Amino acid sequence: MHFKEVKGILSPHNGMNISRGCVHGCIYCDARSACYNMPHEFEDVEIKINAPQLLEERLKTKRKKCMISTGAMSDPYIPLPENLSNIRSCLEIIEKHGFGLAIQTKSDLILRDLDILKRINHKAKCVVEMTLTTFDEGLCKILEPHVATTKERFEALHILRDQGIPTAVWLSPILPFINDTEENLRGILGYCIEAKVYGIICFDMGMTLREGDREYFYQNLDKSFPGLKQRYQTRYGNDYIITSDKNRALMDIFSEICRRNNIVCDNDTVFEYLRSFEEKHTREQLTLFDLD
Repeated sequence: MHFKEVKGILSPHNGMNISRGCVHGCIYCDARSACYNMPHEFEDVEIKINAPQLLEERLKTKRKKCMISTGAMSDPYIPLPENLSNIRSCLEIIEKHGFGLAIQTKSDLILRDLDILKRINHKAKCVVEMTLTTFDEGLCKILEPHVATTKERFEALHILRDQGIPTAVWLSPILPFINDTEENLRGILGYCIEAKVYGIICFDMGMTLREGDREYFYQNLDKSFPGLKQRYQTRYGNDYIITSDKNRALMDIFSEICRRNNIVCDNDTVFEYLRSFEEKHTREQLTLFDLD
């Protein structure tokens, strides 16, 4: 871990990442890709130490309220005390200025900040996006070894539901020959139904691989799934988009289950929901008394 003072924190589309790198150890992580030009070791997490100050400066001068998003490139709940303190400070600033929040993670550590999430959701809109990939707990610990298991993430979704905080799920990635099964899909969707998620984002059943990410993925296949790297190389070569041969059948199941359970599964609709700011006003109820 190391600290860095940065010059800006919000993107033109109001997204932010308060750190770079990760220690979750997910074997498929796209953020390892060389195209992102990370100038340090991936596990040597760079914490943007002045992120709260920069966010405060930006939000107090913004003329129009909006949703602030975080977690797209770096999980905001990397389990380092300095990082957890930083994200909490940023959430407090978002709540103070009355902005909305769309926060993406695969960690149940988000429950540490449940009090602030509830306050944000009371003033505006707070949506928690949770990544779910693997229903089987043993397999999950191989694919995502240093982060909350799928069951622990589901339990977090359950708590968020009970607290009135809307949620969405990223069903991605699905790894060919590993978790691209009907059993896996139905298990994850069962969790989504029980947690009453608003919507699920899914870009087909598959994954992406490119320089940097591919090498790390294959290294881990050699450790945990001997012989599978050769199968990937034979089937996909150096393709960027890796689509499961079971994609059509699994997507049909996915769409049907979502439809039956009123879960939004159109990506554009879910993204629009995540982007749309909703300000909530408390209205006093006036009671008229008959004075006769």
